[in-house]
Amino acid sequence: MEMPYNLDESHAFDVFHNVSRLEWDTMLFFYGVMVSVGGLSFIGYLDYASQFLYTDLDPTIANVLVGVVSAFIDNGTIMYAVLTMAPDISQGQWLLVTLTAGVGGSLLAIGSAAGVGLLGQAKGVYTFGAHLKWMPVIALGYAGSIFAHFLINARYF
Repeated sequence: MEMPYNLDESHAFDVFHNVSRLEWDTMLFFYGVMVSVGGLSFIGYLDYASQFLYTDLDPTIANVLVGVVSAFIDNGTIMYAVLTMAPDISQGQWLLVTLTAGVGGSLLAIGSAAGVGLLGQAKGVYTFGAHLKWMPVIALGYAGSIFAHFLINARYF
C-alpha cells in the first residue's frame, strides 16, 4: 500500500505535490460550492435569506431549519452559506447552527459527503432506502442534540 507521502522524500512538505494527489472531482465539487455560494451572495440572495432567517424568524427556529435543509443540500455547503451571510447572532446560536447543519445532514444520506461516499462504496448493501428506515432514529437524535445543546450551553444565549 502506497503511503500518501514519505517523510524521506524531498517533497514531503511540498504543498503543490500533496494537493496534486487529491481527486479532481472532489476538488471541483468544493470549488463549485464556493463559486455557487459566492454567486448567490453577489446577486443578493444570501442577504435576502439572512434577513428572512435571522431577522424575520427567531434565530433558534432559523438554525433548526438550516439543519433540516442540510439533509437535502450538502451540510458543508449550507454552513458555508451561513458563514457568508454572517448573521449577528450569539455564540450559542453559532454553536447551534454548526450542530444542526452537521447532524441535520445525516437525516438523509444525500445531505453529507460521508453519506454520499458510503452510498457509493457500499452499492447494493447500503442504499438510500436502507438509510430511510433509520431516519426516525436520526431525527430523534437530531431533536435530542438540540435539547442537550440548550441544557449544556444555556449561558451562551
